[in-house]
Amino acid sequence: MYLHLGKGRVVNTGAIVGIFDLDNSSQSHITRKYLAMAEKAGQVINAAEDIPKSFVVCREDGKTAVYLSQMAASTLLRRWDSGIM
Repeated sequence: MYLHLGKGRVVNTGAIVGIFDLDNSSQSHITRKYLAMAEKAGQVINAAEDIPKSFVVCREDGKTAVYLSQMAASTLLRRWDSGIM
């Protein structure tokens, strides 16, 4: 199954490591450092047409990708749980 993150970007739900609220999780210096390192490594993919509200960490075939999404983490989780992808 696949989850639509916005801007035409979909990810395989089996590859999702976590879905995180950007406002709450970015208060931690550890999360900010992780996102900065992912950005420098070229792992961040912007799937937001507006200000991102969440980020989704995926790992597939030994590669990590961090997707920024304009959708709230709660919306993405609800879609995943309900099967509305």
